[in-house]
Amino acid sequence: MSDRLELATLGGGCFWCLDAAYRRIDGVTGVVSGYAGGSRPNPTYQQVCTGATGHAEVVQVEFDPEVISYGDILDIFWSIHDPTTKDRQGGDVGTQYRSVIFTRDDAQAATARASRDAIQQAWPRPVVTEVEPLSAFYPAEEYHQDYFARNPQQGYCQAVINPKLAKLRQHHAARLKVGA
Repeated sequence: MSDRLELATLGGGCFWCLDAAYRRIDGVTGVVSGYAGGSRPNPTYQQVCTGATGHAEVVQVEFDPEVISYGDILDIFWSIHDPTTKDRQGGDVGTQYRSVIFTRDDAQAATARASRDAIQQAWPRPVVTEVEPLSAFYPAEEYHQDYFARNPQQGYCQAVINPKLAKLRQHHAARLKVGA
């Protein structure tokens, strides 16, 4: 394991979906659901849901670059959401559900843009994913953290998250933690 862990901050619809997926990836050492990209400091879920704060629901993924690269983190991101739908994922609609990559430095920004340009070839519609510098990340309320593990029988988990996890297992089986 590396002494130097890295962070990726990604929004691709409801943060519960991304949270559940990245927790299963080998080399990911932590996932925190939260908010980024808006103007209000320390927003609450209720405030973000209005769409008035400008924040997106995101996950902050901590990973070991000796086990998984930032590029691989992005490859997973592209496969578990639809980057061609503006301000929505399935039934979740609003700017808080936009497809966005928040970058921490110039290297991440270059990798994110190159990855976005490359993935466009796989989609018949334009990829609308935004790439923006991260100005601040605010952790979501505790009940949002590891939501799927705490509520696996909940309707949203069964109808929306489970199919995304099946897709993850299909496309990234080699990247999964043992037993994931």
